[in-house]
Amino acid sequence: MIKRALDVLISAPLTILTAPLVALLAVAVRIESRGDAIYRQVRVGQDGRLFEIYKLRTMVSGAEFTGAGLAIASGDSRITRLGTPLRRYSLDELPNLWNVLRGEMSIVGPRPTLKSQVDQYTPRQRGRLAVKPGITGWAQINGRASLPWPERIELDLWYVEHRSLALDLRILARTLGQVARGSGIYKGAEGGWQPPSQT
Repeated sequence: MIKRALDVLISAPLTILTAPLVALLAVAVRIESRGDAIYRQVRVGQDGRLFEIYKLRTMVSGAEFTGAGLAIASGDSRITRLGTPLRRYSLDELPNLWNVLRGEMSIVGPRPTLKSQVDQYTPRQRGRLAVKPGITGWAQINGRASLPWPERIELDLWYVEHRSLALDLRILARTLGQVARGSGIYKGAEGGWQPPSQT
């Protein structure tokens, strides 16, 4: 109850304060490239429940079906010019606040992943679904997408096992510096999720 109250206390005013900025960025996204300004994708939430996440679109329309698919590296040609700064400073995730208000996400928690990724989880890794997914989390402030996928999940599992209000506040404080630096947003050579081998 305390965590939910904190989510609402943070997300409600932030949603109102950032609404003009989100609207302005949405118009800019539409002007630069065709397609919806708000990107919607089905993700897996707490206890395996599916929900639709909202983000500002940073790539060309249909990018997940072209090129490297879900793998996004620095300099990816599918990323729009506006998409680069949006991703760098996590402005594309501002619409995630709507998901928090709807109760599908929390401010702090493991980042929500796709069903195809969750289907590859081991029984232990499914433990990261015990809490609501978050906008930021322990793995986010310790490397984000640059981390190898198993390491990222282990960090999320550590958070689930040690979660507390004090830890959430610590993560929020460190998130500000992480966003300012804009580091760890791309998978790099070894980081990110790797699709299962077809052989």
